[in-house]
Amino acid sequence: MGIFGLGKKKENVALSLDVGTEFVKALIFRIEQDKGYVTGVGRQRQRLSDMQGGAVTDIQGVIENCQKALTAAQTEAKQNVTQTIIGIAGELVKGTTTAVKYIRDDATLRISYKEMREIVDKVQEKAFEKTRSQLAWESGHREIDVKLVNAAIVDVKIDGHKVTNPVGFQGKEVEIGIFNSFAPIVHLGALETIAAGLGLDLLSVAAEPYAVARSIGLEEKPDFSGIFIDVGGGTTDIAVVRNGGVEGTKMFALGGRAFTRRIAETMDISFERAEEIKINYSLGKVTEKVKQQVGEILLSDTEVWLSGVELILSEFALDLLPSKILLCGGGSQLPEIQKILLTSAWAARLPFSKAPLVRFLKPEEVVNIKDNTGRLTNPQDVTPMALANLAIDLAGEETVVEGILDKAVRAIQT
Repeated sequence: MGIFGLGKKKENVALSLDVGTEFVKALIFRIEQDKGYVTGVGRQRQRLSDMQGGAVTDIQGVIENCQKALTAAQTEAKQNVTQTIIGIAGELVKGTTTAVKYIRDDATLRISYKEMREIVDKVQEKAFEKTRSQLAWESGHREIDVKLVNAAIVDVKIDGHKVTNPVGFQGKEVEIGIFNSFAPIVHLGALETIAAGLGLDLLSVAAEPYAVARSIGLEEKPDFSGIFIDVGGGTTDIAVVRNGGVEGTKMFALGGRAFTRRIAETMDISFERAEEIKINYSLGKVTEKVKQQVGEILLSDTEVWLSGVELILSEFALDLLPSKILLCGGGSQLPEIQKILLTSAWAARLPFSKAPLVRFLKPEEVVNIKDNTGRLTNPQDVTPMALANLAIDLAGEETVVEGILDKAVRAIQT
């Protein structure tokens, strides 16, 4: 829903590929009646030189890692797959919702499909130019180097009244909120090259924080508000949802790998050994002495990480932030992450109505995706499952407004 791909023929089996800084994760899933059933899982660790801050730095290296993860998933699923959705992350992947009002000439006339398409075209054109120029300014890229990744209708109102399908309604003022996310062409091009190198049929590239925010089924939760924080290996991705709509997505280049590097430097050990200690520390499988030592090492870096979260949330410039925070991603399992988010000092500096409630987003909460392998039990499994959920949307029927939006988006892309 609200995602557009490359117009490929849809099959009943697909692949979601989460190309992360630390790991490549591949899920093969069967689609039956708008549900996805995971039949194969593959994971492959990336080398330090393959990815930096969520962006691909060695295309051939990443292709090799993806092939290993894909082969493992196909072996378990006992079938090959070509259709794929790939997640994109990185500091320069940004999304925002733009609300635009359109005044109709004759309020007594019922809105037709043709008129609605014209309205959506005009609204999306305005939203597209505004958001793209903003990202270009923030990132230092030229506008021509920035491309649309996702687009989705957040809400539609006619004379202040919220509707799901405006066709047939009368009214003077139509207000449409459209969420757009953008990424530098260089990042998108790298992922398209990886898909081609793997011989995959690319259904869509999707912004990962958007996928995570949509993973809990916002269509059935029109009143839901929350902040999703996905702590990966190289980035932390944040999505803010208000009243069932994605308000925006932002990322910053600090994730689990930075914590591992700090442990390695301070303890004078290899990165690999430091990663092993960090994982065992997160699982509570270290001695009391090591626990205390690692906790002290990570304290200052965790505070730096929190200041990044605080800065990102302040950039949303909202009157009131949702007080519900949902964590996922491999890096979120560090005890310090949840602990520091529960401190009151940082929350007092932001417009929370009450102290934030922090909890983990569980794999079983991802709507429409059922794990038949029994291997998806970790917060780091949420993102590839969320991507799979979006791929099901691709294979499903579009609403009237989204069908119009997709046509408008394709026109802008070409």
